[in-house]
Parts: sequence; structure tokens; C-alpha cells
Amino acid sequence: MKIIYSDGTVAECPAEQEEQVLRHTAAHIMAQAVKRLYPYADFGYGPATEKGFYYDIDLGDTKLTDEDLAAIEAEMRKIVKENLPIKPFILDRAAAIKLMEERGAKYKVEHIGDLAPDAVISFYQQGDYIDMCTGPHLCYTKALKAFKLTQQSGAYWKNDSANKMLVRINGVAFRTQEELDEYERQQEEARSRDHRKIGKEMQLFMTDDLVGKGLPMFLPKGYAVWQELENYIKEKERLGGYMHVLTPCVGTVQLYKTSGHWDHYKENMFPPMEVEGENFVLRPMNCPHHMMIYASRPHSYRELPIRIGEIAHDFRFESSGTLKGIERGRHFCQNDAHLFVTPDQIEAEVGRVVDLIFDAYKDFGITDYRCVLSLRDPADKKKYHPDDEMWNKAEDALRQVLKDLHIDFTEEIGEAAFYGPKLDVNVRPAVGAEYTLSTCQLDFCLPAKFELKYKDSESADQTPVVIHRAILGSLDRFMAYIIEETKGKFPVWLAPVQATVMTLPGTDPAYAREVYQTLMNQKIRAELDDRNEKIGYKIREARQVNRVPNMIIIGQNEIDNGVISVRDRDTDQTRTLPLDEFVAELKDKIERRVRN
Repeated sequence: MKIIYSDGTVAECPAEQEEQVLRHTAAHIMAQAVKRLYPYADFGYGPATEKGFYYDIDLGDTKLTDEDLAAIEAEMRKIVKENLPIKPFILDRAAAIKLMEERGAKYKVEHIGDLAPDAVISFYQQGDYIDMCTGPHLCYTKALKAFKLTQQSGAYWKNDSANKMLVRINGVAFRTQEELDEYERQQEEARSRDHRKIGKEMQLFMTDDLVGKGLPMFLPKGYAVWQELENYIKEKERLGGYMHVLTPCVGTVQLYKTSGHWDHYKENMFPPMEVEGENFVLRPMNCPHHMMIYASRPHSYRELPIRIGEIAHDFRFESSGTLKGIERGRHFCQNDAHLFVTPDQIEAEVGRVVDLIFDAYKDFGITDYRCVLSLRDPADKKKYHPDDEMWNKAEDALRQVLKDLHIDFTEEIGEAAFYGPKLDVNVRPAVGAEYTLSTCQLDFCLPAKFELKYKDSESADQTPVVIHRAILGSLDRFMAYIIEETKGKFPVWLAPVQATVMTLPGTDPAYAREVYQTLMNQKIRAELDDRNEKIGYKIREARQVNRVPNMIIIGQNEIDNGVISVRDRDTDQTRTLPLDEFVAELKDKIERRVRN
């Protein structure tokens, strides 16, 4: 594959750059197609990404539809077929600004203003389209063999909410049609697993714009799953010496100024509410509340470690383009805890946290994950608390603990919390990119800000270290993960409906109702389906739509013999047995939290 660099050099493309060059060229071809269809379009940034490409475009008041995306993609195919040569040229700063001004490209002019004064600026031209770019690119448009536009969303210019919202058009590009076909197969698999689709089918949760974007509401079946997750992790934590608390969903602005969140996290918080002359905010996290609980009374070193846990309601103002069902919302519930420890307890407590994470992963069958030590970017003076000594101490301590625990990890710069480094456990889901489920953060910063103390063995005041940790992350995101991993086929202990009792057509429902009531009395989540419908229809609805693990079929034979027939969701096998025997088996599976 031949490519052309900004100085006009033509060469074979290095294998490791092929996807990048394809995607970058596709972005330019897409921009040319948009410009043909919308001559007033003005372009922001249009980079290649790890998975594809996008372009941020100012289209004025025009709102694009799916049909518009299809038209843009069709125009791209025309441009490819025209086989336009892609030619670079270089201009100095003044000439570059003049060219962009002549073409009405105000975002490009602003971008040039961000470059160094002596910068030499390169452009690429294909037909009547010119774009500012460092390259390299394909030599001809026809060299782009396989591409597809995937979606549109909103994006602020320069990722700053103070700027105008632009239209972001995303796409993908591949070397061959076969690679594109495989991508589309994976996308179809992703759609079949999408927790939003399954959640709607199973009536687990809902959203409504009248309530607000990113504010999911759990329906009875979904809340049953949510409660099981809450009970599961609280039980684990209680056995580990955690004490659970309940704290408010709001706090004063002064609380978050004290913690540092107001300076470092304000753009992700909902705006303040003034009440009786005091400003309050919906809390984005729970650490300040837990700091105040610790500070409410004196402590001795003999009490430490103190482990405070909470399933806490939090609110973050995520941009609308990033919202995704219960995986990423503006309201969510964290499986949060803060451990107040002495410095010499750090290693043991981090070890216990890690053990708890991996114990939970074993219970849920999670095996595909990696551990990341997330560090600050020393060059970013805005994001991180400015204390080099504190940062070096915290990063060295957490790194050494992970080594001592023999945990394999990689290091990533710029991913730390503003107050300290953290261990992130990133899962690789069945489809889509990896993301963080669990985290363990080491914090020397907030205890000092809140002036937390304990008396040491010499009765001298010392400042504790705080370990922030979340085992299941947020229950919402964890539930989304489990839905997509299982395609909604929860293990029986977690299933919103653990058994459906259904009657054959024409059967007296009295016995089925007795069976149903027995299950409910035994605290088994059950439903009764005594509609006068064909049994095949009932089974398909229970098995394929509601994903019920056990379908209890009641006909005249079962009534006459005082038994039940049970069809298993996962094996599709049916067996007949006494009700009490089935109840005992089912309760045993539930109590032991048996996986599918």
C-alpha cells in the first residue's frame, strides 16, 4: 500500500501504520462528501482513532438523520470511484491563515492560532477539497477499499462545554471488505448483547427524557437484580470487617472545596443549588462524607483500620453523547468504601481489597481482566493536587505493594484520581472495549485536607492514610456488564424471575396457583402464567424474552400425580419431580449462588 507524506515523498506504508492511514484518509474523504452535500459545513478536528475515525463538523442548524448518514456514505463511494489523487503542500503560517479564511474555515484558523509561531503547516488536497493535516495519506481515493459510517453524536469544539456543540460523525475503515464484514458481524453480536436492548425486553429498567437523560429508573425485575447484587457485596464486606453507613446525596459547596473536588472536578458536577443562603451540590462521590464521619470523634491507633462502606447514590454531569443505559449515567450507585489505616497497614489492607475483588470475580466467573497502576501526569498542573512529595510517596507505596503482592500490572500515566494513584481492574467484555469495574486508590491528600488524626502508641497525633475502593464499581455498571456477558440469562440466584409456573390450555389453574404460592412462601421469585395460550408460546416468552431459568409446566398429569414438570432454560430438558424436591434443589442453588 503506497502512502504520501506531507513533503511529497511516496513510500510503502509500514504495516503498523496501515490502519491509521486508512482511517485518516477515510476521515478526509468523508469531509469532502459532507462539503459536497452541505457546502456551508465548517470542520473542526477529524482524526483517526484506535477503532475508526471521526470528524467534528459545524452544520449550523442542520440535524442529521440516519438517511443523511447513508447519503454521505454514498457520496464517499462516488469520491472513491473518482480515484482522485491526494496531494500534499506546505504553507507558512500567514499563507495558511489566508487560505483557510478564504475558504471560510474558521475552526482551522483558530487551530492554526494554537500552533507555534514558527510552525510550517501542511495541507492535503483531493479534487476541490483541501484539509489541514500532517499526514500521511493514501495516494488516491480509490485505495480506500472498505469503510462504513457508524453513528453521529454531539461534541464540543476543543472538548470544552463553553464552546459550540458540533456534530461528530463516526466511521470505520479496513484493509479489505472481509475485515469490514467481520467488524459488522461483531457489531451484530454487540447489538444482541446490548444491555439497553435486553433491559427493555426483560423490563429491567427504563429511561425517559421527561425525568432526564442519564437518569435510569429500575423496574421491579431490575431492582430485584440490583438488590441481590447489593446483598451479595454487603455480605462479603461485613465478613471483612466493614461497617456500613448511609449519607446524604447532597453536600455543601464548602465541603467539596475542602476536599479539592471543587477545584479539580467541578466541570463533572451538577451546578450548585442555593438554599437559605448556602450553596449545595449533588455529590459526585462519597469520600468527603466518609471523611467527616471519621472526623466526628477521636481515634486511637488500636481502632485502625476502620472500614466504612456504603452503597451510595452519586451524580455526575456526563455529556449526553457519552450516556449509555445503566453502564454510564448521570445517576449511579457506587459500591464504595473508605479504609482509614496507619502507614504500616497499607500493604495488608490493599491485599485484602485485592483478594475481595478477585473473590467476587471468581463468584461471577470473570476471568478476562488486567490490572493497571494509574499514575498522575506530572505535566498536568490543573488536574492533579500540586504536591510532588505526596505524589511520589503515594505512587511508590502503591507500586511496591502491588509488587509485594505479586500482582501483574501495567502502568498508565494520567489516569490517577486527582488526589492519588490507583489500581484499576479493567475487564474485557464479550464485545466492545475494555473498561474499569473495580478500583483501589491510595490517598495521602484528603486526610490532610480534612485534618484527620489518630493517636499513636506515644499518644501523638498522626494523620491516617485512606484507601478508597470499589469492588463491583457501581452496581449499575456491574449489572450492565453481567447482562451483556450472559445475554440476560442470569444465574438462578440473580435472576429477576427464578421460576415461572404455567398451565397447559384448558387446565384448571387451582393447582398451578398452589405451586406458585408455595414458591413465593419459600422466598423464590416466581410468576404465574395461567393465560389460555398455547404452551409453546408461553415457553418461548419465558425462555427467550424473559430468560427465566425454570419453567414449571402444569397439566392434567401433574395435577393427578401431585408433581410438577420443569423445563430448564439452559439445557431445554424437561423432568418431572415432586414440588418439595424441586424447591430444595432450587434453594440450594440460590444459597450457594451457583453459576449457569
